[in-house]
Amino acid sequence: MVFLLVLALLTLVNIMVTSGSAMWSIAAPVLVPMLMLVDVPAETTQALFRIADSGSTAITPMSPYFLMALGFLQRYRKDAGIGTLASYTLPLAVAMTVVWTLLFLAWWALGIPLGPGAPVR
Repeated sequence: MVFLLVLALLTLVNIMVTSGSAMWSIAAPVLVPMLMLVDVPAETTQALFRIADSGSTAITPMSPYFLMALGFLQRYRKDAGIGTLASYTLPLAVAMTVVWTLLFLAWWALGIPLGPGAPVR
């Protein structure tokens, strides 16, 4: 439950702040110590951050790539706007976030390390 709340919070923050390093510098000083108090390693918090960041980047209008994609879309649909592009990318963003979250939860449930010397729990 805590993981899902963290994912939701980071997804909302990513819609406003598109830079991954800026978002991590805002979230890490709060989330890493908070989750370490409930025995969640910092590596696991980083994995949650990356899941939230990857899914919501496609739908944020603050991203320069969103603007570039809008330009390409308007080449073929002259009446397309920000809402049109957001409605096209929203199913992809939601599906990607759900699949990454399910994969992470399965990984965490099995206790597979995230890397050398990086336990999941």
